[in-house]
Amino acid sequence: MDVGQKIKRLRVKKGLTQEELAERTDLSKGYISQIERDLSSPSLETLFDLLEVLGCSPKEFFDEEIFQKVSYSEDDRTVYVDEERKYRTEWLIPESNEKEMEPILLTFSKHGEFKRYEPSRSETFVYVLSGRIALKLGHHTYFAKAGETLYYVASDSHQLVNDYDGESECLIVATHSYL
Repeated sequence: MDVGQKIKRLRVKKGLTQEELAERTDLSKGYISQIERDLSSPSLETLFDLLEVLGCSPKEFFDEEIFQKVSYSEDDRTVYVDEERKYRTEWLIPESNEKEMEPILLTFSKHGEFKRYEPSRSETFVYVLSGRIALKLGHHTYFAKAGETLYYVASDSHQLVNDYDGESECLIVATHSYL
């Protein structure tokens, strides 16, 4: 078993630097580095302290097979329809709000508009599959038609609306889940 690599993988997944992990466990950054490079082996007490900070149970850590769901079907999707605002949201990955990216499929009926969002740290990618989408970002409006892309940092209030005389559909991927 490669204890050091597993510790490093958990640390990176948690978004911590070696220094941050060291501070949270009262260990030195150098010692964390030695553990991750398998130059030093932690005591069981130290290992359990590391696992607690990293949000991993000992059982999960020592399980040899790490299951990662990679393929998702339509049955995995969560759907929300807003009849009043005339849009349909499909979360393509069930646990996406816990991930770094949140992919959704957004379908607008004629005159549909997505909810208005306050500024956030999110970076947002929108690929227009059909129709034409308008992005109201702060005091500016940007347009993209089928086959075109919008990419923005959501540092101003923002809203997507259907700017087409019919249905529009787009794929959205946002960081720092807020959809």
